[in-house]
Amino acid sequence: MRVLAIDTALANCAAAVLDNGAETACFGAFGEEIGRGHAERLMDMIGEVMAETSTAFSDLDRVVVTVGPGSFTGLRVGLSVARGFGLVLGKPVVGITTLAAIARAAAREDGRGPVLVALTGKGDEVYCQQFDDGGWPLSEAGVRTLSELAASLPEDIRLAGSAAEKLAGVLGLPADRILSTSGFPGIRDVAELGLTADPVVSSPSPLYLRPPDATPQRKGRIERQ
Repeated sequence: MRVLAIDTALANCAAAVLDNGAETACFGAFGEEIGRGHAERLMDMIGEVMAETSTAFSDLDRVVVTVGPGSFTGLRVGLSVARGFGLVLGKPVVGITTLAAIARAAAREDGRGPVLVALTGKGDEVYCQQFDDGGWPLSEAGVRTLSELAASLPEDIRLAGSAAEKLAGVLGLPADRILSTSGFPGIRDVAELGLTADPVVSSPSPLYLRPPDATPQRKGRIERQ
């Protein structure tokens, strides 16, 4: 199977082509930590990786895209592009969470106990989800405070994600319990999860764990500060 993987959910902008049908998996990727401006860079990256791997769009079997948690703007960019390709090509589009992709990489490096992937939120909040030592989810993704997590996590927990160091300090965990401090997933992990994802279950729908900060403007009025 040959897939095009796209990630614009967080600070990174990345695209990759992965083909696991050959004796040695074919993989090509372009990525850049840009913070903002995903819409301006994504299509160029897709063109570059398709050319590097000598892949025509008609060669693709499915499109894989990160669905969050992440920024509202970044998610809209990746999801709209992925859905557009799926519609034009008549190919399935599958969604992979950023938490699951980070967990996959962490579990591969460790494999000795449960892993909590925690991404930095507002104040003492984190966007998080717990996974087993094989990268399979043990809980639902959610928003939790550091104090809530400190009172509920198992003693053998390992940590990954941009909030891992901060959470380790609260929990009093040694440095070797921190498997990763990455604030975004590796695009290869996104692609590999997309190879086996069920399109019926893993739909390309955004995973919003909290509402947007913007307040709708009242009709007919402009609020003055």
